[in-house]
Amino acid sequence: MEFPERITVYVNERRVEVDYGTRVSDIWIKFKPTADVVIYNGFPLRSEESYERVVKDGDKVVLIRRGEIPSEEELEYLMVARHTPGVHEKLKKATVGIAGLGGLGSNVAVSLARVGVGKLILVDYDVVEPSNLNRQQYSIKHIGLLKTEALKEILMEINPYVNLVTFSEVIDESNVEKLFSDVDILVEAFDTPQAKKMLIETFSKCFPTKPIVSASGLAGFYSSNLIKVRKVSKYLYVVGDETHSAGIGEGLMSPRVGITANMQANTVVRIIMGEQEP
Repeated sequence: MEFPERITVYVNERRVEVDYGTRVSDIWIKFKPTADVVIYNGFPLRSEESYERVVKDGDKVVLIRRGEIPSEEELEYLMVARHTPGVHEKLKKATVGIAGLGGLGSNVAVSLARVGVGKLILVDYDVVEPSNLNRQQYSIKHIGLLKTEALKEILMEINPYVNLVTFSEVIDESNVEKLFSDVDILVEAFDTPQAKKMLIETFSKCFPTKPIVSASGLAGFYSSNLIKVRKVSKYLYVVGDETHSAGIGEGLMSPRVGITANMQANTVVRIIMGEQEP
């Protein structure tokens, strides 16, 4: 039986060619000898004997040094492998604005940073309070910090190469154009109907052809099946059940808020990719 001289394997999701008969330990030594975690086809290797197995064409080896931040190039390969090159490139080029960094905005920001959206413009004047912890992305150590500062810290731990621009100020009719002039898409993540109306109307007037992804009706613990995406007009999308607002016995809780926020984030991704909601 004739064997090929070279085979293709994936090292930290990067496609490389190695000699037939190459062992996992050879790849470890060649590509990242400082790694202290070796994952072979999804399974961590735990013994010296397992490192001596011969890799096959198409195998995947992940080399990790505990506590080390991946280089930008390495993280890029990981993103591309998960999203495919065409998808990742479009996400990386996009700029998304998020108005309000509470239960909706903080969750949307985390999801968009994870998928590799290139630039996020984050705006909120508020500080993290203990009551925020039931549904927002912050933790106890962030209490008392500006939400812009706390969320920036969180996002940099997830994706240190995302371009973050923050403004710690109140959004009103006078500064919407200045704050969000660079965005391709705006996420409305306010709490009150009045603030939502102001932002949608002002942004639409300033940027009539830029999409807005808003939210309405996410309180309580009603069925998640009630939450949907509705295309109100060519450039306005509303996510939620559009019925249940916060009130007595119907508070804002992490599960429904998180579902709505991630549907907002997914709508943003769909817009970036050129998909259209019905």
